[in-house]
Order: sequence, then C-alpha cells, then structure tokens
Amino acid sequence: MSARDLVLLSVSVTIGAVASFVACRFVSSRCNDDDEKLTAVYPPLPDVNRSSDGVLPRNPFDTSKREGYISWDDYFMAIAFLSAQRSKDPNRQVGACLVSQDDIILGIGYNGFPRRCSDDKLPWAKKSKTGDPLETKYLYVVHAEVNAILNTNHASAEGQSGVSEVIYYTDKRVGNSDAAYIASNKLLALAGVKLRKHQPQMTQILVEFQEP
Repeated sequence: MSARDLVLLSVSVTIGAVASFVACRFVSSRCNDDDEKLTAVYPPLPDVNRSSDGVLPRNPFDTSKREGYISWDDYFMAIAFLSAQRSKDPNRQVGACLVSQDDIILGIGYNGFPRRCSDDKLPWAKKSKTGDPLETKYLYVVHAEVNAILNTNHASAEGQSGVSEVIYYTDKRVGNSDAAYIASNKLLALAGVKLRKHQPQMTQILVEFQEP
C-alpha cells in the first residue's frame, strides 16, 4: 500500500468512510436524532439589500460589493447539510462536499445504498434480532464521503493530488480510544492533512422556494 493510499484510508477511518481516489478538502456534516436541533436548512442570512418595508435602499450608483455574504466554510458545510437531507437512513443522515483548493466543488454525496439497489429491499436496521449482520444496514450502506468521491466531476478533479484538509461539523468518533482511530489521526498528522471542526459564522441559512 502506498503512502498516499494510507493517507486516504486514514481519512476514511477518521470521518467514518472508506475513501479512496482523489480529493483536496472534505467538508462533512453528520446529523442524527441525538444531535441538538441539527437541520439541513440553514441560517437566515440578513437581507442587507432590503429595508424592513422591503424597499431597496442601496444607491444604484454604489459600486461596492454586498456585505454579509456567506463564508466559504459555511457555504460548503451548508451544501453538506443539504445533501444529508437526501439520505433515507432513519438513524443518521450524513452529507459530504469535496472541494478543491481553489474553492471549486468537485463532488457531493450522502449516505445510502449503492446505485440501482432498491431502498426497499435492503435493511435499514442498526441491529438484528437474530444477531445476523446481514439484517443490518452496515454491510450495505455507502458512506457520504465515498459517494462524494464517486460523484466527483473528474474534469475538475484533474491535477488534484490527495486530501489536504478534512473539515467536520460533528463526529462522535473523534477522540475515540479505539486503536484504529488513534492510528488514523496519527497518519493524518504525519501526512500533513489538517483535521478541523467547522466553526460556523451563522446559526442558520434559510432557503425559501419562492419567486423574488
């Protein structure tokens, strides 16, 4: 196994995926029923272009840019959260966004069964009453991070050479004392791959489907 493969494997263990292939940055969000009010429809941006009565107060001759726009990290994390809402997993919804160093989205994904595999013919259970692992979801579900890689825009990804940073919103496995997680974090550190918890600048981003 090459050093690059080890790095990618360590990334996959750290963020709960089995990743291989090419990437620059992972933005990964995890939501489940145990988390505090995590939703995929995000903080309302203050509408700096409108006053309280809906009138546009901006000077039409003003050449300055708009203020209050979303940061790159919040933007990509919001996409990861939104992607998670496509997941049919009843216990945990995960979204991932693969981004280049130039802030170009290379791929997005969410956790679910492989393509062409019916969501109704495979189990979504976390545990089996008979102890049979084939009656649980774990042997079938593809992680969000892997799906983001599989959905990569290969033309945009051309020339990229490995994961440089993993940004996560929440991961209950971080700090896990299991040897595999300790080893994966050590490999990430040795390879110079940054692991960073997302610090949102906004509390939510509201997306409304309506004509302006």
